[in-house]
Amino acid sequence: MADNCLFCRIIAGEIPSNKVYEDEHVFAFRDINPQAPVHILVVPKEHIACAADINADNSVAVARCFEAIAKIAKAEGLDTGYRVINNCGEDGGQTVMHLHFHLLGGEKLSEKML
Repeated sequence: MADNCLFCRIIAGEIPSNKVYEDEHVFAFRDINPQAPVHILVVPKEHIACAADINADNSVAVARCFEAIAKIAKAEGLDTGYRVINNCGEDGGQTVMHLHFHLLGGEKLSEKML
């Protein structure tokens, strides 16, 4: 856990969230500023700053996130499709420096929405 990381503090229960999924490796919660009817943030419990920091030692955390995304999408009824987005670094639009994936769905998403 990184002491000053918002998502690490959410995972630790120090900051409340609307949790939708948790297992040994992954924590998922509803975004407080949703961009679609379903907008869930899926984060590895292991602190990894961003996609640029994924390596052979921690890449299993990403696999676990995508395994969880499939389960969450099914539980949320996203049977006709959904989008998964990752922002990396400040110029990529990342505002919290803890690797996370946005799961968006619940309506037909625009092809231009990235």
